[in-house]
Amino acid sequence: MSVAPLLLQQVSVVFPGAAHTASVAGQGQGQQQYILENLNLTVAQGEQIAIIGPSGAGKTTLLHTLAAAHQPASGQFQFMDRDVWALSHRARHALRRHLFLAPQTPPLPARQRVVTAVLAGRLPHWTLAQALHNLIKPTDPLAAWHALQRFDLQHKLYARVDKLSGGERQRCGLARLLLSDASLLLVDEPLSALDPTLALQTLNTLQQEAKQRNATLICSLHQVELARQHFPRIIGLRAGKILFDSDKVDDQMIADLYRNTGSPGQQSLDMAAPDQADFSDAPRCF
Repeated sequence: MSVAPLLLQQVSVVFPGAAHTASVAGQGQGQQQYILENLNLTVAQGEQIAIIGPSGAGKTTLLHTLAAAHQPASGQFQFMDRDVWALSHRARHALRRHLFLAPQTPPLPARQRVVTAVLAGRLPHWTLAQALHNLIKPTDPLAAWHALQRFDLQHKLYARVDKLSGGERQRCGLARLLLSDASLLLVDEPLSALDPTLALQTLNTLQQEAKQRNATLICSLHQVELARQHFPRIIGLRAGKILFDSDKVDDQMIADLYRNTGSPGQQSLDMAAPDQADFSDAPRCF
């Protein structure tokens, strides 16, 4: 039996500044405030998984944890049969070459050309000299054009990033994903700024790319019906805990997931806000 490439065992992640907040409030030092608590998750190579749940459930934090951007307060995180946080800093950085995190708002330099931003998907495999050369003269504009074309954005190849709309910035960040060779693709709310037609095109492109390279795709979504229609495995996250992890999600499970949280998020393409209670390091694409 092959080793599962991704494994979380009893993983908990604390809120940023939780210790300080507890101290100010006069709470005991042993009282932790968790944004993720005691998560257990096993993911096989090539799986495609949607993470759903109300705003503040911890979806973004979970993706950043899987990207080795957050160190858990407790528990174990294994990736490619290695204990990620037992590695040296250098070894952990090298391991990140095998994953790609696409934040909901990509950290794209405002004055940079789109072609340069997209080609940065190859940064983990470039030398410093190659990276600097790409800033001056894009090394492979045709590859960037083809990546953008798959998101219907090829006409923006030489536009400046600060001239893009929110949805165009999202798709530019995802085009960068296509130029990486990562085996774990972590995508946070890729459809939040897109109209229904572009949302379906974007989701299909991501899933086709993952299938073609046999990469694992884990995608957080507010569009519950799209998750149910397009993903063979769905994880329901609520208050930092996994409420369900299933290939068959019925209406009652959805109702329980969103109970007393306002909108159930069941519109096929609702544009709900991202996890307001989540936190991240300065967001980055790997």
